[in-house]
Amino acid sequence: MSSMQAGTQMIKLRGSSKGLVRFYYLDEHKSCIRWRPSRKNEKAKISIDSIQEVCEGKQSEIFQRYADGSFDPNCCFSIYYGDHMESLDLVSSSGEEARTWITGLKYLMAGISDEDSLSKRQRTRDQYPSMLFERQTFDEADKNGDGSLSINEVLQLMHKLNVNLPRQKVKQMFKEADTDDNQGVLGFDEFCAFYKMMSTRRDLYLLMLTYSNHKDYLDTDDLRRFLEIEQKMTSVTKEHCLEIVSKFEPCLENKKEGALGIDGFTNYLRSPSGDIFNPEHYQVNQDMSYPLSHYFITSSHNTYLTGDQLMSQSRMDMYAWVLQSGCRCVEVDCWDGPDGEPIVHHGYTLTSKILFKDVIETINKYAFVKNEYPVILSIENHCSVVQQKKMAQYLIEILGDKLDLSSVHNEDPAKLPSPASLKGKILVKGKKLPADISDDAEEGDVSDEDSADEIDDDCKLMNGDRVENIAKKKLDSLIKESKIRDCEDPNNFTVTTLPSSGKAGQKSDIKKKKTSFYFFTLIFFKFRRESFSLNLWEIVFFYLSRINRQKKTMKLSRALSDLVKYTKSVGIHDSTKNNSHQILQQKPAQYLHFNQHQLSRIYPSSYRVDSSNYNPQPFWNAGCQLVALNYQSEGRMLQLNRAKFSANGNCGYVLKPNCMCEGVFNPNSEDPLPGQLKKQLVLRIISGQQLPKPRDSMLGDRGEIIDPFVEVEVIGLPVDCVKEQTRVVDDNGFNPMWEETLMFTVHMPEIALIRFLVWDHDPIGRDFIGQRTIAFSSMMPGYRHVYLEGIEEASIFVHVAINDICGKHSLSAKQTLGLKGLFLRNPKQASLDSRAAGQLHRKHSFSGHILRRTASAPTKSQKKNKKGFPETAFDTKDNSSEGASEDRRKVLRRDTRTLRNWLVPFFEYAQSRKQYVASKHGLRFFKSNMAVG
Repeated sequence: MSSMQAGTQMIKLRGSSKGLVRFYYLDEHKSCIRWRPSRKNEKAKISIDSIQEVCEGKQSEIFQRYADGSFDPNCCFSIYYGDHMESLDLVSSSGEEARTWITGLKYLMAGISDEDSLSKRQRTRDQYPSMLFERQTFDEADKNGDGSLSINEVLQLMHKLNVNLPRQKVKQMFKEADTDDNQGVLGFDEFCAFYKMMSTRRDLYLLMLTYSNHKDYLDTDDLRRFLEIEQKMTSVTKEHCLEIVSKFEPCLENKKEGALGIDGFTNYLRSPSGDIFNPEHYQVNQDMSYPLSHYFITSSHNTYLTGDQLMSQSRMDMYAWVLQSGCRCVEVDCWDGPDGEPIVHHGYTLTSKILFKDVIETINKYAFVKNEYPVILSIENHCSVVQQKKMAQYLIEILGDKLDLSSVHNEDPAKLPSPASLKGKILVKGKKLPADISDDAEEGDVSDEDSADEIDDDCKLMNGDRVENIAKKKLDSLIKESKIRDCEDPNNFTVTTLPSSGKAGQKSDIKKKKTSFYFFTLIFFKFRRESFSLNLWEIVFFYLSRINRQKKTMKLSRALSDLVKYTKSVGIHDSTKNNSHQILQQKPAQYLHFNQHQLSRIYPSSYRVDSSNYNPQPFWNAGCQLVALNYQSEGRMLQLNRAKFSANGNCGYVLKPNCMCEGVFNPNSEDPLPGQLKKQLVLRIISGQQLPKPRDSMLGDRGEIIDPFVEVEVIGLPVDCVKEQTRVVDDNGFNPMWEETLMFTVHMPEIALIRFLVWDHDPIGRDFIGQRTIAFSSMMPGYRHVYLEGIEEASIFVHVAINDICGKHSLSAKQTLGLKGLFLRNPKQASLDSRAAGQLHRKHSFSGHILRRTASAPTKSQKKNKKGFPETAFDTKDNSSEGASEDRRKVLRRDTRTLRNWLVPFFEYAQSRKQYVASKHGLRFFKSNMAVG
């Protein structure tokens, strides 16, 4: 560690130029690698938490571009980091220096290797208030590097942290914290005291006072009552309460008295014990002894690719990454390679090629590093029989006993084996020779029409021939036939099925594909301007040529066929006469029944050339097990996928609800489970903590303080899908208070996902701040923190209550109150789950939605008046509750009418001026004319 912190001069390799000599070092907190010189300044760093893997030698794609002998392999190593597995490829001056860095980095990574959540790792390592976080904050605020902070540096820091406190209030806290002889500046210890004053949580302080009978601490009886009533913990003992005090209370005097003060209470609720995610779900918690068809199985599409489907790199490292991320089904596209060696890449594109043998060795190494449950190899076979035999040879030699299924115990031969019985095994999914073929035949014909990557023979380039003439004829026929049909369906998908038994039915002679307007546009410009490169033109043509395809067959080697045991690939037309869209939309119950006994695999349309992903939820609703996604494309769909499979220890298998495994069930029905109890989710969105500015903010830290609001989305059966949002809090990203209740009815909570999103509101739209998505079944009740994924310390504080409901009404029906309402009642009856349960879900009108936006009031210390708006005071309490006077209702109605008369024209004006206000000048003009109309 000391050697790494002292630093090392190394060469950083780049793909298309000479290497750069940089000085690399581990920062003093051992939290990130930094280098200099760099134009990025403070941003020139790689967080240790973001490092996925450290590889010795010349293994990366960048190293392969340099000639053999360019560098000593002992001096070379690669660091893969971030969600997209970016690589930092370094060459040290000696093998000893390289080993120092490799060993040191792996040591640092080992301390966090068992955690899957970045935010959870950070919270576990540093309890709130985080000394490391404060140290980093202090260092970044110390602009002149003198080891202390002036009042101006503190004011700049407040703006960066999204804190909009009055200047006089900041100066007062600064003066109170400045206690040493060096007046006028804050040293680190003084800054910690200042930070503590600034960050004391009002919401948690009120909550503590409620359960302590207005004492400044919770004794063990108070704490036990809080844990049982609010957090729904059972059989809480005094010993357990004392353990909490001992672990989280920083004050020695309180520890001796067995008391939990506000700092200890804050530490406890900011720890994993106060996380909304059920800690038991970090481990496998479901029964794994059912047939494979009873589970959702996390699946990857074109696993080898690092980016788009046309020109990106293929890398073995992607298999290591997705397998360690919990993926249990990976795709291997196999093609004939030179020297008799099969290769893996996306056929007929410019994606790079890797050896099949290297891929299988990587899979063998990483398949069971994180869990023992079975891995499925989805083989897309485009090889000749000769190279198929080579593939079978490598599979047998490298995977060995992992392919041997003779010991798998299966009580019912008509059913697929269970994940538990297949631990440590690898299943080969691919084509299988028909049963009626001769026993001594070494090869045979099988259908090739359901391959995910097949290309028409008449479209393949041979000997570099140009294809413009063919393309023109093809394009003319397409235009005559379809007049350029509808554009790409954003949810386009393909279905294959994997039967455990059964005969193939009739096949369709012609499969028709939609074409993308994007490709027609490229072709148009190719004909108008001969400026595109031949390779790009060829790629475009190949994708267009797939509009009409005749049924095909291919030769299959017996050696490869014999490795396929339970997962034989057949096309959707082999199982049903309906196409995939019709099955999902028109006959969901029949399709779900099909999935009760067999596996089906969904994968992205071949027209998703940017490696984008479709919404997996409709296919999970229909019981589809293998819903494959492009893991290299981070975004909403992968976030849903992670949330789904986190519910069972991220082992790659999640048990389907019982109604999906037997009986009749229509997922698209308005009442899919008549007669069964539904769940009511009552979420009180209380506050936010340290919410950052948008990542793509043009002005960065100098930009305006955000105006945050929270959106909660339920994702599940169609009848359950809904969104609700809070009001907007103006000018506060550090500790905004919403105090709003959102309510949802969920018919099938077993497959529902709850998505929390934080947005920054602005006059012409909204900017994304962060999100956290979790399975409904993984949510913990009570007061919980929802940590935004991948953003250090940022969270929202909520109260979760889940009630059984029958019909349209809750079994518990009391009005919702805020935190202040807690003081009006006995603490023993203070649970929020009984307060919000009775309010029915209401849809807001358009004008109500606008008023909802403006309902946030500034703090009492700030009177805020937006230019162009009347000075109207709003009471943010629920005036429909008992005790609201008629006079107050009249005032509210009058003020509502007044504000609506101002806002509706403003809203319409904003819509008409969206393009103009996109410019900096336009935004100023817009803000100065907000009252137009």
